Amino acid sequence: MLSTRSTEIVRATLPAVGGAIGEIAPLFYEKLFAAHPALLRDLFNRGNQASGTQQQALAGAIAAFATALVEHPETRPDAMLSRIAHKHVSLGISPDQYPVVRHHLFEAIAEVLGDAVTEEVEAAWDEVYWLMANALITLEARLYEQAGTAAGDVFRPYRVAGRLAETADVTTYVVQPLDGRPLPASRPGQYVSVQVQLPDGARQIRQYSLSGRPDGALQFSVKRVTGEPDGEVSHHLHDRVAVGDTLLVSAPAGDVALDDGDGPVLLASAGIGCTPMTGMLSHLAATGSRRRVISVHADRSESTHAFRTDLLQLTEKLPDAVAHVWYEEPEGTRPADRTGYADLSRIDIPAGTTAYLCGPLPFLRSVRTQLLAAGVAPADIRYEVFGPDLWLGQDG
Repeated sequence: MLSTRSTEIVRATLPAVGGAIGEIAPLFYEKLFAAHPALLRDLFNRGNQASGTQQQALAGAIAAFATALVEHPETRPDAMLSRIAHKHVSLGISPDQYPVVRHHLFEAIAEVLGDAVTEEVEAAWDEVYWLMANALITLEARLYEQAGTAAGDVFRPYRVAGRLAETADVTTYVVQPLDGRPLPASRPGQYVSVQVQLPDGARQIRQYSLSGRPDGALQFSVKRVTGEPDGEVSHHLHDRVAVGDTLLVSAPAGDVALDDGDGPVLLASAGIGCTPMTGMLSHLAATGSRRRVISVHADRSESTHAFRTDLLQLTEKLPDAVAHVWYEEPEGTRPADRTGYADLSRIDIPAGTTAYLCGPLPFLRSVRTQLLAAGVAPADIRYEVFGPDLWLGQDG
């Protein structure tokens, strides 16, 4: 909990800090990478840095956490912290990196805000930073312990045992550990980080959802992303990684995972967002679940729809499941109400439904709005967004 005096100062300065965070965040990364160039080369996603989405995510996290501290001092934004902690663990973030971030972040704040950053103001925001940092360190320590690994040491060598072209631009990789240790535990809907060494020597990392759980292996699927540096890792995997090659893969992470229980679930995805939903459906079918399952998927066309056959086959295996699919540009005759964007208004969504969403931000916003209108509680809408989380909805 933030101290009384710091709460007053943060409340008073939050508009100034929040209003300047768009300047502070890029300057922070500039300072951080100038002092530690290896972080940009081998840890941070160069595509997200180039597009500015990482800076937006940092700004959103800081503003959301500080706002929560002053507006709801009796509670902690655990949902936000959990999401960040899982991402950090998948990247191998360690406690000793937090003081480094603090140093360069506060340098940037002081440079942008100038004389407004008095000793008292800096002390108050330092309290905010360490409340957030220490909460994350605690959560991450628990996740590292559950993964059976030391903090920061999450990557293991895996042999590519198989690869399968799902569509023209989506490939599934099946990988088996090379170190003789058991497979790490995972939950349906989680993701892994994959680290590759690129031609310029950089060791870039990207996250890919687990799309199934074959015996003795992990399975993840990769869509070829256009443009550089956004697509440098997906192109490397598609063009250079063959069966028999070795990949460095993290322990599974992610807080948007299928909960146990017998209540109804809705799985909504667009494009390659179908990968974690396929993993969830596979689990439900393999365990003989009798839950009410509603799958919603939107895609460009039949030929771009990865796991299209899997969706149909897995739905048929479940006793109380139905799939609704929309294509923007169908390749054959298709009902008008299944052409275009996903429209949930005609779907019967049972009371008590828990919804899982994955896809690009416009899709997530649209579906989340429709689910809220249908009476689904905000707390029962879980989402996974591509790239850095830009804080789609703070109340859910």
